[in-house]
Amino acid sequence: VVRQMMWLMDHIFKYTNFGIVSLIHGDFFIRQGKAHRDQQLVLLKEHLEKYYRSRNRKWIVLFPEGGFLRKRRETSQEFAKKNNLPFLKHVTLPRTGATQVILKTLVAPQENGTPAGRDTVIKENKSKGLQWVIDTTIAYPKGEPIDIQTWILGYRQPTVTHVHYRIFPVKDVPAEPEALTHWLYQRFIEKEDLLTHFYQTGAFPPPQGQTKAISREMTLSNLWLVGIQSLAFLSGGMWYCILRYFYHCLF
Repeated sequence: VVRQMMWLMDHIFKYTNFGIVSLIHGDFFIRQGKAHRDQQLVLLKEHLEKYYRSRNRKWIVLFPEGGFLRKRRETSQEFAKKNNLPFLKHVTLPRTGATQVILKTLVAPQENGTPAGRDTVIKENKSKGLQWVIDTTIAYPKGEPIDIQTWILGYRQPTVTHVHYRIFPVKDVPAEPEALTHWLYQRFIEKEDLLTHFYQTGAFPPPQGQTKAISREMTLSNLWLVGIQSLAFLSGGMWYCILRYFYHCLF
């Protein structure tokens, strides 16, 4: 799956030690803010048409929140207040531009309940386009996620990360901008309810008709974690050496 996956991530990650890996992999770095929004959506469409099918990608990872929670929460709440939308504490209202571009570019004709437009051309018959939308909600104990520094230095006790996911056939996701916006808003309002329940009870609510949520445990291998940390140290050191080299060349 990883080899056939494309990531959309904040442009700031381009300047981290894994930025060059993501560039080679063909991921897309998106700039936030009104000044860049329209241009970034055009660039995203071009990027998808150029790299997604030519590299046999079958999955795409998108964060519709459009930024970090701590940076976006206040502006999202102000927007919700002005537009008579629910007040959200654990999530932000999603931005819909990138989702619209992805669905318009990568969903096969006749999906989403309507025929595809002129610019939705399937260039390769091998690809049926996107078939599913997997909606993922992540919860952390006490709402405190583990960051990269924690992974490397290990100064926190081991913890359990909870992942709640639902699967929607792409034909059930509306294509029209207004309907898609409403659909996405509803998903994030549901996420708020899921996370509120989790932080009150320590577990996600069970599916309708069941009394208990059945979870599947996935434990990370210690050898795998040691390998990842070793690579983090090595790539961080290499990045530091490269920056020092360019610094000496310039000054």
